[in-house]
Amino acid sequence: MKGLFIDHHDRPGSGRQQYPRYSRSYVLPVVVTVLYLGLAVINQLDIQWPIWPFSNIPGQRNPSYLIRAYNGAVASENKRCSDIGVDIMKFGGNAVDAAIAATFCTGVVNMFSSGIGGGGFMVVRIPPHANANSSEIYSIDFREMAPTRANTRMYVDQPLKARYGGLSIGVPGELRGLQEAHERWGSLPWSQLVQPSVKLAAGWEVDRELGRRIPWFQDLMLNNPDWMAIFAPNGTLLKEGEIIRRTNLSRTLSVIAEEGPGAFYKGPIADSIIRKVRETGGILSQSDLQKYNVLVNRAMKGTYRGRRVYTTHAPTSGPVLLHLLNLMEHFDLRKMNGLNVHRLVEAMKFGFAARTKICDPAYSNSTRSINEIPTKAFAKLLIANITDDRTHPPDYYKPVFDVPTDHGTSHTSVVDRNGMAVAITSTINLIFGSQVMDPETGIILNDEMDDFSTPGFPNGFGLWPSPYNYPEPGKRPLSSIAPTIIENSDGTFYVAIGGSGGSRIFPAIFQTLLNLDWGMNVQEAVEYGRLHNQLYPLEVDADNTYPQKFLNALIERGHVISIKDITRVGAVINAIVQKDGVIYAASDSRKNGIAAGY
Repeated sequence: MKGLFIDHHDRPGSGRQQYPRYSRSYVLPVVVTVLYLGLAVINQLDIQWPIWPFSNIPGQRNPSYLIRAYNGAVASENKRCSDIGVDIMKFGGNAVDAAIAATFCTGVVNMFSSGIGGGGFMVVRIPPHANANSSEIYSIDFREMAPTRANTRMYVDQPLKARYGGLSIGVPGELRGLQEAHERWGSLPWSQLVQPSVKLAAGWEVDRELGRRIPWFQDLMLNNPDWMAIFAPNGTLLKEGEIIRRTNLSRTLSVIAEEGPGAFYKGPIADSIIRKVRETGGILSQSDLQKYNVLVNRAMKGTYRGRRVYTTHAPTSGPVLLHLLNLMEHFDLRKMNGLNVHRLVEAMKFGFAARTKICDPAYSNSTRSINEIPTKAFAKLLIANITDDRTHPPDYYKPVFDVPTDHGTSHTSVVDRNGMAVAITSTINLIFGSQVMDPETGIILNDEMDDFSTPGFPNGFGLWPSPYNYPEPGKRPLSSIAPTIIENSDGTFYVAIGGSGGSRIFPAIFQTLLNLDWGMNVQEAVEYGRLHNQLYPLEVDADNTYPQKFLNALIERGHVISIKDITRVGAVINAIVQKDGVIYAASDSRKNGIAAGY
């Protein structure tokens, strides 16, 4: 994959330097060589990276970057947020501090994906102490919960109210999740982690990704005064490069910085949120906010070819990711070829079938079917059903019911100089969440209730709902999220990875990990074209950059291929790999992300 290779190091006695060079080893055309030399000269003038021809053309993707660092790195979906995370580590913060600061930032500038009105999951690696032989790895579940007045039939005859408006809003958990991580493992004061986003929310230039998404919601931005005040303050939609201000959110974040996360759940901020939710038809209450609880456990552990894999528990798709890896462990994967590409698609289809059994374990009469999914025994039971010569209809994979799809999500991976690592995925569900913004606090609220199933209402593919995932008071809905940390067989850190993109999240993580084993560096692995098959519709969705020879191998085995432009909104992966003492980070250019390191 073509991309810039940036080396960040900050060693004693050397000041910070950056050496741009291309990741391809072949001879470049003369014009690119001249460009390269020009960039090197500009770099010596201390002009900020990235610099790339045509990078400011509206609608274009930024180039992909491979960041090389020696002390720490942050791979988020926005360069501002990656830089904020790295600055926090330079100020003496650790990976948890950096992840918190970067997550606040993402909620400000990429508010269409995440924010304090949503929730999510994270995995945290605490490196071995002097007297310890191994690391400790935890998962934190700060997923939104259904309000107390929720019930299984609340969207019957009104299914769209699970997607838009006040009734779609679950109890936000993001701030409680960040608070829990900070109280356990943070090293810098809470206010110091929030202040960069307080300043940012007061005004910044519209980034490329936000600039391309605002026009998708013209009716909301131009006809709803709550949104128009921010996204079309002069009566026309803001464009890339213009100043955007979220003044009221800045004030809200300032209060949260000084008073702590509790200010969100009780007091004037909470009162304002409840008023707005009730005005728009919701059932969220003060009691719901005050009773919200975070779940902390040891991360779910598996292995893959000798490495230790740590991910999140149900109701995420972490168990399914382990299932996919367990299936592929049975094959000779030394080469990326047509047969192995077919096998990964078949594993994906079995993974989606298994995912239909996942729900909030606290609301299941029997968790056996959930608990078996990530086991080696379950993979061994199914492996004979992966046929090398052909694919099969959906019923062959024995799905139980349908699963919802979420789209408005962001992921950040962080590693610090001591080996502490964080993989955090936060979400407001669909793009711009419930499309409810509280104008007093500036908070955009989630529509996470749409991740539940509705009795008697099939989804867009005609699939009937899963009773495992009906809404109930206090229940957490099924999620495609799967933030993951992997260690080498000797217990040293290997990778922190996660993604956004609805039902595409865990398949994209899965393929990126396979790409790493196929010899790609992390930037190449993230940028490589992807495939997607979730049983329905009856096709393999392929990026238009995916090699034709592999697509031909799929067609020969009966797969129906649908080619899609890679620039569409799809799965986005942000990952960090450590190898031979060097940290390599990459953010997915599909969402115009750029990682940072030092």
